[in-house]
Amino acid sequence: MSLARFLLSLIAGASAALIAFSAFYTRGDTGGVFRFLRARGQARRLEAAGASAEQVAAAKARALEIAQGFADPAFATQMLPVALLIGVVVAALVWTLFGRRLKRAEAGGERADVQERMVLKYAYRSGGRFTLRDLEEKSPLSFEQAREVTGRMLERGVLQRDGDGYRLS
Repeated sequence: MSLARFLLSLIAGASAALIAFSAFYTRGDTGGVFRFLRARGQARRLEAAGASAEQVAAAKARALEIAQGFADPAFATQMLPVALLIGVVVAALVWTLFGRRLKRAEAGGERADVQERMVLKYAYRSGGRFTLRDLEEKSPLSFEQAREVTGRMLERGVLQRDGDGYRLS
């Protein structure tokens, strides 16, 4: 599970750093990005339609002019440490949150209502009748967790004994 935790943190951190860098690169001007994409698309359509070389060159020059109007590579390079810091912070947050969830799951600290919903969901899918072994095999609950949850649900009257299994009331 630590490999998944590491990979998830790495991907989230790298993604956040890349998004921050691109925001710095464009100075947050998403409208400019879309204007550039439209102009580039027009240049490609002109080229595909067989327009003259001068028309295609003029369309590409317009797209480049639009891009130079909002792109700021010098500022983005200057802000690269900030973008990397944002990525590290996001990765650390994901690592921490994933770790808390993992510790809670390993300690059996699932909330009772969540476990009961798992049992009810399985019971509905199986036609209202099930055994502890079925529940253990086909749900995320361990045998002990399933026994505890079904015991609580029996006490409250949500489930009833049905031979060696249980059924919904």
